[in-house]
Amino acid sequence: MKKIKDLLGKKIIVCDGAMGTMLQHHGLKAGELPELLNFTHPDTIKEIHKAYYLAGSDFVTTNTFGCNHPKFEGTGYTVAQIIEQAVMLAKEAAKEVMEQTAEAGATTGDTQASRVFSAEKYVALDLGPIGKLMEPVGELTFDEAYDIYKEQVEAGEKAGADLIIIETQTDIYETKAAVLAAKENSSLPVFCSLTFQEDGRMLMGTDPQTAVNILQDMGIDAIGVNCSLGPKQIIPIVKEILKYSKLPVLVQPNAGLPVIVDGATTFEVDIPEYLDAMEEMLQAGIAVAGGCCGTNPEYIGALAKKIAGNPYPALLAEAEEERKAKAVTAVSSSTKTVVLDHRIRIIGERINPTGKKLLKEALKAGDLSYIEKEAIDQVKAGAEILDINVGLPEIDEHEMMLAAVKRVSSAVKVPLQIDSANPAVLEAAVRYYNGKPIINSVNGKAENMEEIFPIVKKYGACVIALTLDEKGLPKDTEERLAIAERIIKTAERYGIGRERILVDCLTLTVSAQQNAGRDTLEAIRRVKKEFGVRTTLGASNVSFGLPERKLLNRTFLAMALEAGLDAPITDPLVPEYIDTIHAFEALSCKDIESKDYIRLYGGQPDSQKAAEKKAAAVQGAEQAFTLEEIIIEGYDERAAAATEALLKTMKPLEIVEQKIIPALEIVGKDYESGASFLPQLIKSADTVKSAFTVLKEAMKASGGMTSYGKMILATVQGDIHDIGKNIVKVLLENYGYEVVDLGKDVPIEKVVETAKSMDIKMVGLSALMTTTVVNMEKTIQALKEAGLDCVTAVGGAVLTEDYAKKIGADFYCKDAMDTVRAANLIFKK
Repeated sequence: MKKIKDLLGKKIIVCDGAMGTMLQHHGLKAGELPELLNFTHPDTIKEIHKAYYLAGSDFVTTNTFGCNHPKFEGTGYTVAQIIEQAVMLAKEAAKEVMEQTAEAGATTGDTQASRVFSAEKYVALDLGPIGKLMEPVGELTFDEAYDIYKEQVEAGEKAGADLIIIETQTDIYETKAAVLAAKENSSLPVFCSLTFQEDGRMLMGTDPQTAVNILQDMGIDAIGVNCSLGPKQIIPIVKEILKYSKLPVLVQPNAGLPVIVDGATTFEVDIPEYLDAMEEMLQAGIAVAGGCCGTNPEYIGALAKKIAGNPYPALLAEAEEERKAKAVTAVSSSTKTVVLDHRIRIIGERINPTGKKLLKEALKAGDLSYIEKEAIDQVKAGAEILDINVGLPEIDEHEMMLAAVKRVSSAVKVPLQIDSANPAVLEAAVRYYNGKPIINSVNGKAENMEEIFPIVKKYGACVIALTLDEKGLPKDTEERLAIAERIIKTAERYGIGRERILVDCLTLTVSAQQNAGRDTLEAIRRVKKEFGVRTTLGASNVSFGLPERKLLNRTFLAMALEAGLDAPITDPLVPEYIDTIHAFEALSCKDIESKDYIRLYGGQPDSQKAAEKKAAAVQGAEQAFTLEEIIIEGYDERAAAATEALLKTMKPLEIVEQKIIPALEIVGKDYESGASFLPQLIKSADTVKSAFTVLKEAMKASGGMTSYGKMILATVQGDIHDIGKNIVKVLLENYGYEVVDLGKDVPIEKVVETAKSMDIKMVGLSALMTTTVVNMEKTIQALKEAGLDCVTAVGGAVLTEDYAKKIGADFYCKDAMDTVRAANLIFKK
């Protein structure tokens, strides 16, 4: 039997549609765990699989979407038992359909089977999201997420699944944990499918380009998008993924948004409209097609017939070459990708203890705030990537590196370059980093390449190739080229493309070797011309031992840029270096129409002096952040001290009204405009929590008010999802509200009783499942029948504003900020 990935490029692979929709059709009740139906109604599950197979699906996904340890602890079933049963049912369905199809074809001679049905049917182990927020936004650690997925993966391979599909992922960090669990604990093909919001980003702010860049070199076999939006709305996201993906692209859209008609869930997009959108995406180049919520076997059958025999772009001979041509050198944080293209990309070098007394002292003292400030200052000065090196013999480098990466990642959005001479430290940092970093570095020593390249390969990272080897530093240009070629060819044997390599031709000091600078410049030119790779360089080494080092450094930097240097590793707080880079970009036509140069220097009577003044201010004494700046940037550890300082001259409520609330309004506007994302929103809220801790103590001492109002939050009866509710809770508390969190799967009578006993003025209800929104209406009705004087606010992925009005809710809240605004209207009249 062929592996399913062998079909990629030979046929459009057809997935199944919605399991949940079919289960609802077969009587799934609100609050029931769908995965337990594998035991209680095995024939129903098997018949659903068979229906999709007969419609033309090449593979079906097992009924295991939510089958993870946190959700099933205490149910009496283990994850392994559920997955084994689910895989068995799907495999039995596949076997029966293949036998049935073969028999029908032999009897009738009908060639339709050969057009619509593949000769073999496959079973995909379905891994959905865990349902908890990952650190630092939530409490779920990377290792915990990894272990949860590992348990599922091991059970799925043992049970005989043919592939793994990691689907409906909303957090790229959780997705990374899932992919590593799949790749490290099984030999099965891995498809990865993400979920995007209307703003074109995942829940935690990851855009399609960044998602593709982080995942596609981690060894998965297909990448794509499912759920979230209707087929028409998903087209721009799919085209963005196709623009960057070197892998086949998978698409499984919803049949639009759910609509409740006479208590039953239907979907707004019919089959013709679904097919029109799928046709556009097939013509754009997708290779795997199916459906999600609302798409039953009729949808999939119509899709399979449309696909049968048509030579879509993904099947053309040049398709694979076109995908390979999309390879670019790019690194990513969780929300920002930096492409090393024709522009000069500055790598900030200041978080490196070599020659930096203050940083050494900070590292020894475990002072992460100093490292955080260095990161912030460098980004403000123009660094687009930050090098992180914490190697000191006096400290635990492993522990400090992880702490520094976590802190810097929270403080700035730019990607990181992980810098260590210790391979174990490199791997740990790259593993836990939420993004795709550069590894600094590998060299031409055979032993070093054997240690570093497996790390680069596993995590899909980029890597700096230092042109030195067992013989030491290169003597001339030819030695640099020979080492570079050896590293590049060795990387290719590991499956690491040239686009992931940045060659550092090394600068030696001209005070000891006069031709050192000239040889480096020539090596840069030839490396780019002969190997087609990007280059990086720490240019300041050239001037050791000579006077006026900045003069030599900036001159050599300009020469290196002209030779083809792409990403200088430099100090962005030195204005001479940054000015040289901006001027070079304008003069070399990299800065089109000199737009950036004019923006940075235009209108200043003396731009050089202005730049020096700005840099001097940044490099001065410890920066005094205001409380507003601390909240907006999310500098949590600074909030308490800043609040205590303000209390010397302001009353607690004055601080709330004049400092905290205005800052949060800016945070909210940035979130809504797309300037920041959910992690930044929650980080700012957590920072406010630190400020409120101080303020509440002061308020208690003075007998002042500690809350604007009290409200209930609850996920409705039958619904076990509470990620959205928990996000709302964090924001409300940090806008000064007291939240009574009733949790998830909350009985209607408990909401009513709590609202009555606590004299609640506002109730917030959440629902994520189409089967449970009816209980939202029942809860609202029960509150009204009890005669309670309270308003209701509702939210959740399956809700619309029209439905909120229909069920009698006072507010429809599409996100957490909407809920805050609703609370402000009620409690701040």
